[in-house]
Amino acid sequence: MSKLEKITNDFTPVEIDPQYILQVNALKKYFPIKGGLFNKTVGYVKAVDGVTFNLKRGTTMGLVGESGCGKTTTGRAVLRLSGEKTGGQVIFNGKEVYDLTSKEMHDMRTKMQIIFQDPFSSLSPRMPVGEIIGEAVREHGIVSKEEYNDYIDKVMDNCGLQPFHKDRYPHEFSGGQRQRICIARALALNPEFIVCDEPVSALDVSIQAQIINLLNELQNEHHFTYLFISHDLSVVEHISDTVGVMYLGNLVEYGETDDIFKNPLHPYTKALFSAIPIPDPTIKMKRIVLEGSIPSPANPPAGCKFHTRCANCMEICKHEVPEQKEIEKGHFVVCHLYDDVKDINE
Repeated sequence: MSKLEKITNDFTPVEIDPQYILQVNALKKYFPIKGGLFNKTVGYVKAVDGVTFNLKRGTTMGLVGESGCGKTTTGRAVLRLSGEKTGGQVIFNGKEVYDLTSKEMHDMRTKMQIIFQDPFSSLSPRMPVGEIIGEAVREHGIVSKEEYNDYIDKVMDNCGLQPFHKDRYPHEFSGGQRQRICIARALALNPEFIVCDEPVSALDVSIQAQIINLLNELQNEHHFTYLFISHDLSVVEHISDTVGVMYLGNLVEYGETDDIFKNPLHPYTKALFSAIPIPDPTIKMKRIVLEGSIPSPANPPAGCKFHTRCANCMEICKHEVPEQKEIEKGHFVVCHLYDDVKDINE
């Protein structure tokens, strides 16, 4: 067994719990770095490095963090869109996603969908909207040929699009309309779980509100489950039931949305939340400015990965990796500042 295999197989298998539609356990996704005369692997970019969380049916989990922290890679790894995982488990509806055969994975695609960040680049410029939305419907035989046109009209209507839009091409639509097309394409397969990869970041504020309200309405009507990836904390607070905060491939804090926003525990979470603008000119914001830049995921610091930028850094942070502790019920943090606090699981 190679050194990489020993590292990535070092986890305890999770027990399947039917209350969760998705169980992610110690998920790792490394990308090889090639170099040298013979193009050998000389290292790894540790994009996702041991992420663990559970997601209940019909709820939304927000995943936040700086650019490059591994949010999008986590979402794509959960959907098995970025090749094989490096380690860990992804349990969807009680089944390990990475143990499914090609045929089983093809069938599973109808239950797991993604809404991409850039609506324009994710839509084919050569296909009319009706074909974009209906392509996968035909592939998976969601409805009969006789019902096909009415079904596509219904899906488009649910997403705020008109039937006459079917013959138009993506370049003929505004940014908000293109994002509605992306949502309609995802919903056409009647999925149970949808990864929303920064679906409103490319839109202006008024259109953002429309798309967020649309996602909420569709969730209430169809009981969808969302993994909502974003760097906009205000949007995440509005739409999410639970929140996970990522830093350099790791989940450093996780809990109910109210708990996270009212009582952030990790220094990184506190710094992120201090940047949220307050719509009151009489309140002086106490901004926490992080020193330096994010270290390279190809060569992360020893110990706590955040210690190079943390104002609360202690000697132990430089050498020992902190363990996850449950400080409040359902509120987890990975930080040495809470080593003396009794874990409620103990």
